[in-house]
Amino acid sequence: MLKKLLTTKYIIADGAIGTYYAQMMNNHTIFAELANITHPEIVEKIHAEYIEAGAKLIRTNTFSANSIILKILQPQLQTILEKGYEIAQKAAQGKNIFIAANIGPIPEVTADGKVLTKTRIFDEYKFIVDTFLQAGAEIFIFETFSRMDYLAEIARYIKSKNPKAFILTQFVMTAEGFTRKGISLERVQTEIKAVKDIDAYGFNCGVGPTHLTKLIRRLDISSDIVSIFPNAGYPEIINERMVYDDNPAYFAEIMSGMPNLGVKIIGGCCGTTPRHIRQLAEKLAGQLVQEVSAPISQPRKATAIKHTPNNFRAKLENGKFVTAVELDPPFDISINKILHNAWVCKEHGVDLITIADSPLAKARVDSVMIAAKIKREIGIDAMPHICCRDKNINALKSIVMAGHIEEIRNILAVTGDAIPKSSDIKSVFNLNSVKLIEFINEINKEIFVDDPMYIGGALNLNVLNKDVELSRMLAKAAKGAGFFLTQPIFDDATIAYLPKTRTKPSAKILGGVMPLVSYKNAQFINNEVPGINVPEAYIKRFDPNMTREAAEIEGINLAVEIAKKIRSQVDGFYFITPFNRIEMIIKIIEKIGEMNGENV
Repeated sequence: MLKKLLTTKYIIADGAIGTYYAQMMNNHTIFAELANITHPEIVEKIHAEYIEAGAKLIRTNTFSANSIILKILQPQLQTILEKGYEIAQKAAQGKNIFIAANIGPIPEVTADGKVLTKTRIFDEYKFIVDTFLQAGAEIFIFETFSRMDYLAEIARYIKSKNPKAFILTQFVMTAEGFTRKGISLERVQTEIKAVKDIDAYGFNCGVGPTHLTKLIRRLDISSDIVSIFPNAGYPEIINERMVYDDNPAYFAEIMSGMPNLGVKIIGGCCGTTPRHIRQLAEKLAGQLVQEVSAPISQPRKATAIKHTPNNFRAKLENGKFVTAVELDPPFDISINKILHNAWVCKEHGVDLITIADSPLAKARVDSVMIAAKIKREIGIDAMPHICCRDKNINALKSIVMAGHIEEIRNILAVTGDAIPKSSDIKSVFNLNSVKLIEFINEINKEIFVDDPMYIGGALNLNVLNKDVELSRMLAKAAKGAGFFLTQPIFDDATIAYLPKTRTKPSAKILGGVMPLVSYKNAQFINNEVPGINVPEAYIKRFDPNMTREAAEIEGINLAVEIAKKIRSQVDGFYFITPFNRIEMIIKIIEKIGEMNGENV
């Protein structure tokens, strides 16, 4: 019934429940969904206000109603969902109002850091859907999503239960026209239209009405059922609370143009109130709607300015053995040493310089900046490590784009070493390494279309359960990683496991080799550096009373022995330079070359 209506008309939907409820209760830290049980009369009052204001479609107060966000058991969740639908029905009784079961995205990670399986998340969606179906729901709105994950599958599930159900999926967009996961407006439209079980799509939250209007103008929606539910505007943080401008007249003025753009469902998200919807309804009353047949402006195409050769990638993907050397950026602004070491590497045929991103959570010069300077001034490919620890998604995107401008084409995406709990410095961790790889891969598809970044991942086989680490490697490869750098390898058990990493031939492996420089250094690496295990037999090859020269010789010989053991099982070497002693690395490379009768 709703779908047929929307082929010829538009309807006005309600505004926000969560922010409006928080405003009414003067408490911005509570979940409005819990009020379905604790304050049902207030939820019903909110629905009634929106209906009285002119809304013909209302959403149940269930956006965050899932057991992961609310930290409740499914029986409690079922009660909240059932009550949410029941309250909406009561408010709409006898008023010819459409009621939509409102479902938000289910997080993939719990509050205590546990990663949920896809099966667990999909089962949660099915539980929510089944509860709504049993309550009588025939309209479903999935809103504030950032990617397509689960939507096609759950839509198919709903239609298998009720073929007449109407399903609307809404995505949260930035002002630039990307979801929070880096997927473009145009790609969202293309992918969602390919799912036959989804009846309509749209955009909500993230930005205000003007920004969403500009985004809609980029699309041809003349044959689609499209919704738009913007925020009231851009919020301010006042006394640690998000406060939206009281701007119903402005909201109504901008939103009243939506029908003429082809939008069929018009409502509001965060910060909107019944006053916003009332003024919108009054503005649209009696307005004639023009037929829309084409986009008002052409979609923006993402193109690269120029193609930058990636010699490291070409060599690795053509099956040639490669050599990468890690150099640590300085703690201060003294860069002569790292530039000199990069030049030495270039002179000795090294393929790639890698630059760590503040290892051990100690602040150093930015890895992308140093890599760009090395690339520009020394003329050797340089790859920054980029970790999730210190940057949110906006900062990560900014730095990746800046690196691309500076002709950086290789990135190692890592989670990053943890900051000690005793520190006043706070970690960010918007993403983990798998999500960061996926995020950069999305940027490749949307912005670096013709000149993508080559994404690498870390592989730590120095763990007890190596199969779990291998599964993480495969997950990273599935998200877009093309090569992996292992943690420094020392023990034979790790070397014996290396052949299992070849289960995905397209993912290249660079074996980590780090020369030890002294007895004290070997003890420190073994006991205080995460992810590295040095066998006791190797530690005993050093003596506390050794001279520096003797210890270096022993470290070089040991590194060469390890490199020889792993040579046939990897696609390249990844040398970690100890204490800027690049001469040790060069001697190791030369000895390995002599041993094999060829250049490494």
